[in-house]
Amino acid sequence: MMVNFQQARVNMVNSQLRTNKVTHAGVLDAFETVAREEFVPEASRSVAYVDEDLAVGQGRYLMEPMVLARMLQIIEPQAHETALVVGAATGYAATVLSKLVNAVIALESEESLVTGMNETFSQLGVENAVAVAGALNEGYAKQAAYDLIVLGGAVAEISPQLFDQLAEKGRLIAVVQDNKARNKQDLGHVTVFEKHAGKVSSRIVFDANTPLLPGFEPKAVFSF
Repeated sequence: MMVNFQQARVNMVNSQLRTNKVTHAGVLDAFETVAREEFVPEASRSVAYVDEDLAVGQGRYLMEPMVLARMLQIIEPQAHETALVVGAATGYAATVLSKLVNAVIALESEESLVTGMNETFSQLGVENAVAVAGALNEGYAKQAAYDLIVLGGAVAEISPQLFDQLAEKGRLIAVVQDNKARNKQDLGHVTVFEKHAGKVSSRIVFDANTPLLPGFEPKAVFSF
C-alpha cells in the first residue's frame, strides 16, 4: 500500500500537535513541511508519522513528534539565532529547526550518522544546517556560543560544557530523567535552562517518556 506522506504530515500536525498545546505557527509549518519519512530507514517509512519515538539505528531515535514540537515551541526559536542539536541522529530535528533559525549545527558521535545527515541535507536542499562529529557531552565549542541547544534524547544530567556553550539569553532544552531512573525509557521531565548574566536557571515544563541518549546515562551509584 502506498502511503500519502503529504497527507500523513497534515494528519500528524492536526491530530498530534494541535491537539497537544502546539500553537506556534512557525513550528506547525515546519512540521508540515519537513518530510519525516526521509529520516528513517526504508523499512520504517510507512510508520514515519506514528506518535511515538522511532528507532533509526545505532541507539538513536526520532523523538515523538508532539514532544519535539512542544520543546521547540517552548524555546521560541528566532530567525537570527544559531542552534546546536546534540545527538542529532539522522537530522530530522535539525532540519525542522533550520526552518526557524539562521543556522543549525547537528552534532553526532558516529561518523556514519554525520555523513548520512550531510547527504540528506544536500538532497533536501537544507543549506543552513551542517552535521559535525564529536563527543556529544562535550558539545561543539568551535561554533559556540549558541542561542539554542536541543538534546535529541533523554539525559541523566547536562554536562557543564553545554552550559558553557550557551549564549547570554540562550535556551537549552532536554528531557532530564529522574535520578532514580534506570531504564532506557523511564519518565523524564522536559526542562528548559536559560542563561542570564552568566548564570543558568531551569524550570520543568512537562513530562515525557523519551529514550536515553547514549553517553548521557545515569552514573553508577554504589550502595553498601
